[in-house]
Amino acid sequence: MPAILFALPAIALATSMLSGIFGMAGGMVLMGALVLLLPVSAAFVTHGIIQVVANGWRAWLNREAIVWRIIGWYALASLVTGIGFFWLLIDRQPDRPLVFIALGLVGLSVWLPAKRFALDAQKSPHAFASGVLVTGTNLIAGVAGPLLDVFFVRTSLTRHEIVATKALTQVFSHLAKVVIYGSALLLTMDGEELPWLAILLAIPFSMLGTRLGKIVLDRMSDAHFLGWTRWIVSAIGLGYLVRGLMLDAG
Repeated sequence: MPAILFALPAIALATSMLSGIFGMAGGMVLMGALVLLLPVSAAFVTHGIIQVVANGWRAWLNREAIVWRIIGWYALASLVTGIGFFWLLIDRQPDRPLVFIALGLVGLSVWLPAKRFALDAQKSPHAFASGVLVTGTNLIAGVAGPLLDVFFVRTSLTRHEIVATKALTQVFSHLAKVVIYGSALLLTMDGEELPWLAILLAIPFSMLGTRLGKIVLDRMSDAHFLGWTRWIVSAIGLGYLVRGLMLDAG
């Protein structure tokens, strides 16, 4: 436990800064680290709490750029999906190798031919579909930012609108994760597995990292923003996929 008191705030700072710049990637790194440090269900809840704060703070910092039409449809879809998954996951803990494999596949999903699918979060049916797909994936892999990005590739939004809108959608997805896995921990009396003190210490660091990430985001061009995101997330995803396959083979 003493190790996580120092590790979690440091990881939260670095990963929230990464997400503050690119709108994702940081959550993937944080999820992988937590799965290594904690029981899987506790990792999901810890990750969800920190990400709700980090994404909510990022959305607030960029609040003028939020596209509320997208948020409305996404939130509705997230609620419907969360209710559906609640009964499937309430008495189950994800398998650690499966989580790493799922994380890897989520990361590599940035190479999906998004333009061929013609998905556009600015269209109401697509915004709803993104809420269903991303929330569902989030409940299995712990993160789903790269999948969410598929729905933003064809939009005419600026980098600030993309980061702000995606941040607020992720609040709903991570909240669903906290409620479902948190309820499971309470029902099994395993709530003591949560590193509450480390979580409390990590929250202000995640907010600081988000603020620092916004400073970098403000200085980037839209071209650099889109270019760097794909390669960073791909590298993280490939690492997780290899890790998951090695654990599964062992």
